[in-house]
Amino acid sequence: MTAKLNGLARAALCALMFVAPAFAHDSWISRGGYRSPVNGELCRGDNDCFIVPAESVKVNGGGYELRAPETVPYSDTLPSADGQYWRCQKSDGSRR
Repeated sequence: MTAKLNGLARAALCALMFVAPAFAHDSWISRGGYRSPVNGELCRGDNDCFIVPAESVKVNGGGYELRAPETVPYSDTLPSADGQYWRCQKSDGSRR
């Protein structure tokens, strides 16, 4: 189980934040039709998703701990196609 979690730690998340926006209009996120595992909302990528530097993410027993502080439970995350951490958010800043 720990090995799986460590592998997922390298996965980007459709649920993390605190970096510069990704500027691709046709990103893998928007092309992939990814949806939030929490509420099914579409992750749009170029409109609402941001890369989070790996050094800003700490893996703990309950999820991914962000520098903010914010903990994103594993059940609220999806692996990414590019191996980076991402946070997708609504216009009010809450996780998508």
